[in-house]
Amino acid sequence: MCPAIDNGGDRQAHLKLLAERLTRETGIKEEEAKQLIELVGTDWNSLLREARFLKGRH
Repeated sequence: MCPAIDNGGDRQAHLKLLAERLTRETGIKEEEAKQLIELVGTDWNSLLREARFLKGRH
């Protein structure tokens, strides 16, 4: 099996878990969490800050 395919799959799995955790901890929708990860990156503190800001706007 090609390592590049494995790395892509691992990355997607990691991002999905991160989005699910962000959803659980902040109450935003999973789609919103995925969008934040795309915009902000994977820094957890930054994601929490932005997710809480987003949640406050609803």
